[in-house]
Amino acid sequence: MNEEIKFILDATKESMDAAITHLEKEFVKIRAGKANPAMLSSVMVDYYGSQTPLSQVANINTPDGRTLSVQPWEKNMLQEIETAIMHANLGFNPMNNGDFVIINVPPLTEERRIQLAKQAKAEAEHAKVGARNARQEANKEIKDLDDASEDMKKNAEMDVQDLTDKYSKKIDDFLAAKEAEIMKV
Repeated sequence: MNEEIKFILDATKESMDAAITHLEKEFVKIRAGKANPAMLSSVMVDYYGSQTPLSQVANINTPDGRTLSVQPWEKNMLQEIETAIMHANLGFNPMNNGDFVIINVPPLTEERRIQLAKQAKAEAEHAKVGARNARQEANKEIKDLDDASEDMKKNAEMDVQDLTDKYSKKIDDFLAAKEAEIMKV
């Protein structure tokens, strides 16, 4: 196999791996009924005039499957954290006990589960688009090669398609697992 073709295939695989990694990160943000510190990853707190991620001003724990506990590193941040969680529009009602901000994660309704499954499906589709874009880029680079025979180019394009199919299947498997997790009561 030509070195340039090998390089193109490796770069394509890296791009597709990146799409899967991004999908995994997005799936963590989609809650499936259990409390998870990642649920608060989008919360930004006003920390002395600058917007700072919640995880950089407090410890976030899950004492049990239905509760999130946020312990600020500075007690005077309790009110700011509570306000930021409410403004994040996550459907949580934080309670401040003077030391912690406690969030009881409500059980998901059937309607909300369906919404979350749709959200997961959309994220999976974004990952597939990323994989297809990587395929398209690789095929373009293969066609532009000067020192490769037509047969080598055809074989390389088939390898790229096999890679795309493999990653597409992987994405479908992740989606099926996440949908099952979301819909499980």
